[in-house]
Amino acid sequence: MQTNAIRFNNGAAYERYMGKWSQLAGATFLDWLSPEPTRQWLDVGCGNGAFTELLIERCSPASVHGIDPSGEQLAYARGRPALRTAQFRVGDAMALPYPDATFDLAVMPLVIFFVPDPARGIVEMGRVVRPGGTVAAYAWDMPGGGFPYEMLLAEIRGLGIAVPAPPSPDASRMNVMQDLWAGAGLVEIETRGIDVRRTFADFADFWETALGAPSVGPTLATMADDDLATLKTRVRDRLPADASGRITYDARANAVKGQVPKLRAANAH
Repeated sequence: MQTNAIRFNNGAAYERYMGKWSQLAGATFLDWLSPEPTRQWLDVGCGNGAFTELLIERCSPASVHGIDPSGEQLAYARGRPALRTAQFRVGDAMALPYPDATFDLAVMPLVIFFVPDPARGIVEMGRVVRPGGTVAAYAWDMPGGGFPYEMLLAEIRGLGIAVPAPPSPDASRMNVMQDLWAGAGLVEIETRGIDVRRTFADFADFWETALGAPSVGPTLATMADDDLATLKTRVRDRLPADASGRITYDARANAVKGQVPKLRAANAH
C-alpha cells in the first residue's frame, strides 16, 4: 500500500526492509487463522508478495488474488516463482474490484494504517467474502511503539526532523480494530498480539536495510552530515550488539479476525 507521503515502489528494497518482518508476523497470523485448505483467498494490499508467498506455502489455497495500488510492487510479486498461479491487479482497498461474495477469506497484512478510511476498507472486505467466510488483518501496533523501526523514527524526530507517517495509525490499536470489525457487521471477532524478533548481521546491515524505507531513506538523504552522524551514534547506542556484532530486537503487531454472518444474504432482504 501507499499514501501521498509514503510510497512503496521498490519491491526489492521493500523485501529487505519490511518483507522479512511481514513473514515473521505472518507465520503466527496464519497459524492463528488455521484456515481450511483449498479456499479462495484475497490479499488486500499485497505489495511485493512477501505475505502472499507465505500464504501459498502454508495454506494450500485453491486460488489467491492480490490487489495493491503500486504496479511496481506487483511486478516484483509476479516475479516470485511461488506466485506463478496468483492473480494480481492494481486497485484500491476502499473500492475492491470484485463481485460480492467472491472469496472465502480476505486478509489485510500490514496495511490497515495506510488506508485513508479504514472502516470503508473493512466493509469492502466483508462485501467480497462469502457468508461464513473470514475477514482478518494484522498490523504493527503503531501507537504502542510496535513498529519495527520506531526507535529509528523516534531518534529522527528527536532531532526536530519530521518523518512521513501513514494516514490512519490509530487503526492498528487492538480495540480500534475490534470496533472496525464490529462496525462492518462481522461476527465471532477475536484479537491477539503477535510478538516477533529479527536479527541483523551487524549495525551496517540494519542501517542499509532502514535506508530502503520510503519514510526514512529520503529523510536521511536530506539531513546535514552532522545531524546524520549524531543520529547514527544515537541509534547504534540503542541497538546493542552481541559478541559477533549481531543486532536482535523485537516488534509487535495486533491481529483481528471475524466472520461474515452466515445469514447476511437473508437479512439483506
